[in-house]
Amino acid sequence: MILALRALGVGDLATAVPAVRALRAAYPDRELVLAAPAWLGPLVELVGGVDRLLPADGLDRLGTPGGPVEVAVNLHGRGPRSHRLLATTGPDRLFAFADARADHADGPGWDEEEHEVARWCRLLRWYGIPTDPTDLDLRRPASGTMPTGVTVLHPGSKVPAKRWPPGRYAAVARELTGRGHRVVLTGGTGERATAVRVADEVGLPADAVLAGQTDLGQLAALVAGARLVVSGDTGVAHLATGYRTPSVVIFGPVPPARWGPPPERRRHRVLWAGPAASPGRDGVDGHPAVTAVGVDAVLAAVEEVERVVRADRAVAA
Repeated sequence: MILALRALGVGDLATAVPAVRALRAAYPDRELVLAAPAWLGPLVELVGGVDRLLPADGLDRLGTPGGPVEVAVNLHGRGPRSHRLLATTGPDRLFAFADARADHADGPGWDEEEHEVARWCRLLRWYGIPTDPTDLDLRRPASGTMPTGVTVLHPGSKVPAKRWPPGRYAAVARELTGRGHRVVLTGGTGERATAVRVADEVGLPADAVLAGQTDLGQLAALVAGARLVVSGDTGVAHLATGYRTPSVVIFGPVPPARWGPPPERRRHRVLWAGPAASPGRDGVDGHPAVTAVGVDAVLAAVEEVERVVRADRAVAA
């Protein structure tokens, strides 16, 4: 068995897709088990290549793998806790970044500024496993009951510092609606009040508020069939990258050099005001690097990605 640990969220799993697929290709005859939160199951299916999901939410505890572990792969972090957690499974080998605190001298050194996709690809290459960091596309789910051709605005984030002000989302929604976009608002259950506030300010119908109404599989289907996505640096932005859905992503406090879409994917635009004078705090909405991005900049970026889409369609025709 090959056991890979990535007990994090949507964006974290999406950026690990090339590494997961590289493990599948390197060990075609072994069972590939991914230790990740159970609620990520629908997204794991869309990644493909994983034989089984071992529920793991954070690093407090890891369930029994269900068989001997030939190789444990730490796609979660730098250690030492994640290294030690995987060591409890008794693997024959551990693929992980070097960390003396976990008595793991093997592996490459950690680079704090490295892009998240490149990080895990570099780890596997160090152990002799070829990787393709551009292999980010996700399987397309059936649309089911989700509308297609809509413009998705996602005003929330589990990290408060990454939240762009709701009033600015309302201004963008109002302008795009005037341009003929059918705008819908997404988010988790805890973000529904924010989505309702934006919809009420714009005068959008009640059925435009999908926050708290979709599971992960439905959200993926919505993004896969969307006209456009506008969001902060959160999981929805990574779904847009995985489906090549045109997107505008507002970054801060973490720069796009670490989490942004690859530059060769021309249908995505990132807005990054650069390091702000104030470092901000994770518990406070709207880091200065986020609030420095204005409505006009977002609308200009929307026009840019739409020009790219039109150019692509003209070439295809």
